[in-house]
Amino acid sequence: MSKRILILTGSPRRDGNSDLMAEAFARGASEVGNRVMRFEAAHKHIQGCRACDQCFSKDNKACIFDDDFNELASLMAESDAIVFCTPLYWYTFPSQIKAVIDKFYSFIIGKKDVPIKECMLISCGELDDPHVFDGIVRSFELIAQDRGWKNSAHYFVNNVSEKGAISHTKHLQKIYDIGKEF
Repeated sequence: MSKRILILTGSPRRDGNSDLMAEAFARGASEVGNRVMRFEAAHKHIQGCRACDQCFSKDNKACIFDDDFNELASLMAESDAIVFCTPLYWYTFPSQIKAVIDKFYSFIIGKKDVPIKECMLISCGELDDPHVFDGIVRSFELIAQDRGWKNSAHYFVNNVSEKGAISHTKHLQKIYDIGKEF
């Protein structure tokens, strides 16, 4: 059965390692018949949540402060699964994705359900120690739990910092294979 998969990216560096990971996953997932959409949070204008509690109160938009989160909210409303594909910044999500995650609050306040039932985290970082991902993993697990999403997997790539460094590893093939199996 094919899925509607939303890939949420967070790197401000175009064509960097996490972009390459997102492309590999998307290629694999598409090749087996899934519909894949991509939202590049770092290249959108998304303000932080202002906790105004006016979500979905104006023109049925997720946020009354009209920014690109409303575009993402529409994509989420059409998705069965969401894949966070991001670099690791200071042991967690970069601020560009964090602004998006904070605005997930709108679905709670607006009492809106999205069809997303499954999620995955793919992340890369420059350090060798695998424990550097502990913070992002815990945050991701809590998000999945809160939203009622099945946490399907995590995949992490250490030791990649320079733009394109992941191209010299076996990780892109593994991520492509994960996309095919997702």
